[in-house]
Amino acid sequence: MPIPLLHELALLQPNLSFPTDASAIEQIILRWVHFIAGITWIGLLYFFNLVNVPFLKELDGTSKGKVIPNLMPKALWWFRWSAVVTWLAGFRYFMIYLKTDAENAHEPALFGKWMGMWFGVWVLAFVVIYGLLMMAQSVLKNNGYVLGILVAIVTAGAAWAALSVLSHPEVSNRTLCIGVGGGIGTMMLLNVWGLIWRIQKKLIVWTKANAEQGTPMPPEAAKMQRLAFLTSRVNFYFSFPMLFFMAAASHYAFLAGK
Repeated sequence: MPIPLLHELALLQPNLSFPTDASAIEQIILRWVHFIAGITWIGLLYFFNLVNVPFLKELDGTSKGKVIPNLMPKALWWFRWSAVVTWLAGFRYFMIYLKTDAENAHEPALFGKWMGMWFGVWVLAFVVIYGLLMMAQSVLKNNGYVLGILVAIVTAGAAWAALSVLSHPEVSNRTLCIGVGGGIGTMMLLNVWGLIWRIQKKLIVWTKANAEQGTPMPPEAAKMQRLAFLTSRVNFYFSFPMLFFMAAASHYAFLAGK
């Protein structure tokens, strides 16, 4: 083969250089896992809210007795565990950037302070929203608009508090955005395990017993079903600001960080 042709072929070879340090490898693995698990989690959340709820409303009691016991256990298994994997990968990713910011500020002790206060802000917000959901059918008279406004106020307050906690000249835009988006995701995870799954596993058992043995649904079933629906709907609306802040972390620097 002529030498000029060999030279041209050599120029066509891709000039690649992959990161080899452990931190870079860990971060790309975390992001990859976070994306895959997050797509599974949020995809199922959208399926439940946009497809499954309207579909179940069209079924009679006999059909529900066949569909729910077969569909929901499998769907909810993927739903709740993909939520856990998404949160764990995202939380570890958030820890890396928070620690880097603390080191850049030459105050390593800030890492523990920031992490503790950030986590406390969002757990407290979850507790307040949990209380609002518990009052939705009594005090709020099942008024979804009032519930939505109150949840939005609590969430906005928590976001402001989280940003105030993390406010520092050395804190990056990425950390601030994940501080809000990840905080909302934390509340969504707690809603999944603290309310949705706890209620749904009871409803599945009751529905199956009703279909197979004719056992009447307990009096509290309707209220629990409504509570699960409201909680799932809250998570549905939570997903929009959560995803915005996750995207803004790398692609839209608008907060007072680098």
